[in-house]
Amino acid sequence: RQGRDRLHSHLRTDQSARCRGRQRRTDIARLSNATLAALGTGTGAGADAHHGTAAAPQSLLPRGDVRPGIVHLGLGAFARAHTAVFTENAMLASGDFSWGIVGVTQRSDTVARQLAPQDGLFTVAERGAGAAPLRVVSSIVEAISGRDRPDTVVDRIAAAATRVVTLTVTEKGYRIDPQTGSLNTADEQVQADLAGNPPQTAIGQIARGIQQRSRTGAGPLTVLSCDNLPANGKLTGTLVRAFAAALPAAESGPLLAWLDANVTFPSTMVDRMVPATTDGDLDAVEHELGLRDEAAVVAEPFMQWVIEDTFAAGRPAWEEAGALFSTDVAAWEAAKLRLLNASHSMLAYLGLATGKTTIADAVGENAFRLACSRMMAGDALPVIELPDGLDGETYCANVLERFANPALGHTTAKVGSDGSQKIGLRLLTTIRANLDAGREPLWAALAVAAWMHHVASTPTADLNDPLAAELHAALPDTRTAATVVPALLGFGGIFDPELAAHRGFADLLLHWYRIIDTQGLDGLRNEINHG
Repeated sequence: RQGRDRLHSHLRTDQSARCRGRQRRTDIARLSNATLAALGTGTGAGADAHHGTAAAPQSLLPRGDVRPGIVHLGLGAFARAHTAVFTENAMLASGDFSWGIVGVTQRSDTVARQLAPQDGLFTVAERGAGAAPLRVVSSIVEAISGRDRPDTVVDRIAAAATRVVTLTVTEKGYRIDPQTGSLNTADEQVQADLAGNPPQTAIGQIARGIQQRSRTGAGPLTVLSCDNLPANGKLTGTLVRAFAAALPAAESGPLLAWLDANVTFPSTMVDRMVPATTDGDLDAVEHELGLRDEAAVVAEPFMQWVIEDTFAAGRPAWEEAGALFSTDVAAWEAAKLRLLNASHSMLAYLGLATGKTTIADAVGENAFRLACSRMMAGDALPVIELPDGLDGETYCANVLERFANPALGHTTAKVGSDGSQKIGLRLLTTIRANLDAGREPLWAALAVAAWMHHVASTPTADLNDPLAAELHAALPDTRTAATVVPALLGFGGIFDPELAAHRGFADLLLHWYRIIDTQGLDGLRNEINHG
């Protein structure tokens, strides 16, 4: 325990750089069923004077009894630290082991390659006040590269044992047309999936899997989105139906009829901060566990899951793992998107504009913390209908405390990625509601202006955004507040015409952009503190 506490206290400091600079020891065994069992309850593999005493493994699922029942698309760090943990806890609590997870990677095969030699095992290392001991998670029974084995993905979705498909593919993974809010059938990969090629998109994989189920009699299915999108269940259903409707008539008619009768799309709200795993994190887990885990993830102690209970063919007992089943998921979604996620984006873009590399650094700047607090209290809360049982003031205070956790090292660059896909849901909804009510969304406008500055000041090749080329094509060569703000406001894929033409909103953006661009951190401090 003493060794673990020391590790927690100096994670993500200069130790990370030292870990990357040296060659890892080669006498440490890789995490797997066999090597974890060999740890027993005493000193584990690789434990010595350098590595300390390995952590004794906690109770795992009885691996021989776990059967696949869930296919998860998008097997990133968040899915492993959230959905896989909830599912394992539900199986342990209920004794129903028929909900093992078949995990599918999307754009990269990295996680599948990491998990294969580890029998699907990985560790979750909580960091920060109240962190639980290191745990090994055993709910993943298979890991597949969706890019390399798309036909296998369809087969797994179509399997009779599969009753739930979950997905965390990020906003851009849904291939949404921003103009229609439905599936972007002009997307080249969507077109390839519709043409009958082995499907590469998540929506294509789901639709083809459902189509195969309809032909084989595999039974009903639930598709459960776990991404930060409002009404994510309804949206996912709309996209899958749009894919089906775009197929030739001989396919689309029967598929749509079967889908409507046999498939449900509940909405969910998920919450846990899971930063990208660093080399230092992997070395720290190795030190603590006594085994090498290339798929380890770090996370804050907090996690939350609110789910609409409309399942077509059963589900894990997630409520026994702490999930909340609610008939008003939309209210929980709105609170998270427009309070927590909006503040996350604000801190990311303010931090990027002023040289702050982590969210903890950004919220540690008193002026930025104050701006976030004022945005939540002054802009967002007055136009949000909170769900029963959620105290807005307490929630906002907890958000800022969670962001201040220095052990997570959540980078402003990572949080600020894909901004074109995020600011509409996180910020523009609040801005529109305030303008409609005759209110001035001063602080939400600051966040949007900071995003605009990030877009305009970042080279195209370095702008991590699916619309990077299009955004830069819309910008003038000379980039000042007077040129950038109207150019980006005219970008129809993000701003609707009414909002783009609103003089008061444009003036707020010009005001904040000038301060960011010409006065920097000192100007922001002065304006925020006296605003």
